[in-house]
Amino acid sequence: MIERRPSAAAEGDLDLIVVGGGIHGACLTLEAARRGLSTLLLERDDFGGATSWNSLRIIHGGLRYLQRLDLARYRESVAERHWFMRNFPDQISRLTCLMPLHGRGLRRPSVFAAALALDDLLSRGRNRGLPEELALEAGRTLSPRETIEIFPAADSPSLSGAALWNDAFMPHSPRVLIEVLRWAAAAGAQALNYFEVDGLSVDDGNVTGVTATDRETGRRFEFGAPRVVNCAGPWSRELSAALDREVAELFRPILGFNLLLDCPPPTRVAVAVSPPEFDRSYFLVPWRNRLMAGTHYAPWDPERPEPSADAPEVRAFLAGLAAALPGLGLERSEVLRVMWGRLPSRPDDDREVASRAVIRRHADLGGPVGLVSTSGVKYTTARALAETTLAVLFDGDPPPRHASPRPLPARWPSLAEIETADAGNRAVAERLARLASSESVVQLEDLLLRRTDLGLDPSDRERVGDKIARMLSTAPTAEVSP
Repeated sequence: MIERRPSAAAEGDLDLIVVGGGIHGACLTLEAARRGLSTLLLERDDFGGATSWNSLRIIHGGLRYLQRLDLARYRESVAERHWFMRNFPDQISRLTCLMPLHGRGLRRPSVFAAALALDDLLSRGRNRGLPEELALEAGRTLSPRETIEIFPAADSPSLSGAALWNDAFMPHSPRVLIEVLRWAAAAGAQALNYFEVDGLSVDDGNVTGVTATDRETGRRFEFGAPRVVNCAGPWSRELSAALDREVAELFRPILGFNLLLDCPPPTRVAVAVSPPEFDRSYFLVPWRNRLMAGTHYAPWDPERPEPSADAPEVRAFLAGLAAALPGLGLERSEVLRVMWGRLPSRPDDDREVASRAVIRRHADLGGPVGLVSTSGVKYTTARALAETTLAVLFDGDPPPRHASPRPLPARWPSLAEIETADAGNRAVAERLARLASSESVVQLEDLLLRRTDLGLDPSDRERVGDKIARMLSTAPTAEVSP
């Protein structure tokens, strides 16, 4: 259970405080708890409510790194994809990906055939311990005719074939993050959402804890621990400055976003496409009977509001998709949701997303001993970054991991169950309330968007949102704000 008990957390003896409840903070909390460390996670809003929520939901195995001969990052991606698939088989499915090839640069059948053969060789343990339905078959190249049979919109005079490979897909990635936190809680960790850290406690140059305010009640708490890790994602640079000093390389923002589109998927597989003279791929991913598309990057402008369907960045993204696949015919009116977030950019180019995580020990910069700031890049490698961060915290010798099995996954009512249930159905209402209480649901949107995906499609939100609110209002244990 993810229990919201701040007084108990404040009274206990902690080994580590993690600030930030995105996927990187969640994975660090899990890895610390599995090593017997008494760990507390503090999140200013809801868990996974910012950049982590806006993931395209693909767990990549690092094929692009292999093409660039970056073998270290390739092996890390393969290993971390396997970790997610092995530990969360109930939340992950196999995703077949297809990339039409047009004989340009590295995107030629001969080049991809070699890359896919090497991928098969170097990742030969990728299916070890996985259920049969998640086993990833070796990739291969297709002829133009085979490509068009799978994806008719790829038909063009320049088509020279396609690459076909398998990766992993999280239909609801925020649920994976919550399951990570449930596992951490089962291993002894505590996690508090809607808690804003506003100060660092230091004694004789050593960290002794933090102060934080409960944003729901306004009450201020002191939490004691000799180690604090700043995992605040887009806010890591600001938090670093507030707690000790600014570390500029932690986070230089770039806007990244994906789209949920009100149109049927053009094929049953995910498709990677690139506009002409463009070396980055966009992915079109089937999601239920809708289509997800991403990821598009643009410079971040703090003076502008969050991007909507009418934003110039969204129009540019749709234009890029139209250039890559003229027959697809996507329109602005089909944009159901813009899923946006801030990502770290490269140090030398604020128009490109960073390729490597940053970890800074503040003591090395003249700050207090026990404070570390991190900035991650990818959902896939969040757990690996957690391990590296623990190694930094403990000077290369972190405590060994203990056996701590993942608890059985939570079973929330489905969209169909809620739609067919009468608003006065006490059994469904009490089930919702019990789950909301056990997973620290504070706002209704926490439930609709991050504990479940009932609100991701706005039309689903309209159909069941008010009914869920009424059900929770009748449940004696529910304390969820509308």
